Amino acid sequence: MSEIVISTTNLHKSYGLKDQEVHALRGVDISIKEGEIVGVMGPSGCGKTTLLNCLSGLDSFDDGNILIQGKSLKDQNDDQLSEFRAKKMGFVFQTYNLLPVLTAVENVELPLLVSGFSGKEARIKAIKKLAEVDLENQQHQLPGQLSGGQRQRVTLARALVNEPAIVWADEPTGNLDSENEQVIMDLLIQLNKDNNQTFVIVTHSEYVGGRAHRIINMKDGEISK
Repeated sequence: MSEIVISTTNLHKSYGLKDQEVHALRGVDISIKEGEIVGVMGPSGCGKTTLLNCLSGLDSFDDGNILIQGKSLKDQNDDQLSEFRAKKMGFVFQTYNLLPVLTAVENVELPLLVSGFSGKEARIKAIKKLAEVDLENQQHQLPGQLSGGQRQRVTLARALVNEPAIVWADEPTGNLDSENEQVIMDLLIQLNKDNNQTFVIVTHSEYVGGRAHRIINMKDGEISK
């Protein structure tokens, strides 16, 4: 039986906007098992991205707790959180976040170099990961020379190159047409099967949600049944 790798207890998060306080998360309780692909869905402004940012340690939370692989995020300082993200987590964003002056392979190997891998070892791993997303022949292209679907595959390779236990994806197909959306999801599902990695995907896409193992629906900062 798969173990729980992500869990929250009574998670709260508010933002102060001038004289108005926005309650983005209102007592969220979730649990996600190792190897699951979970879609987080709901209307704009319901707290989906805030939840993802809190779970990944990119944003702080006000009350409650988050456990990732049994570790409490509130017990870790910024340096510990950064190291935890670098070693255990991968990130895929709608806007790709690729460095335009670096080639595909240089973008993919960057997290490894930051983590202390040698240049030679990082390059070998990056080429292998690009091959997994069928981009080995485009490794020396700049992002501007690639299609949107290819750029998102580079982003996926970069997110997975350090073999993270958990991959966070925020609208990963939001900028793609339906054909490329299917390609990205096919890849993601295959990588999940091959590596038993856990994927948490914030999405508005019914297609993406339909291919997740299950859906967490949100409304007004809460989990809706």
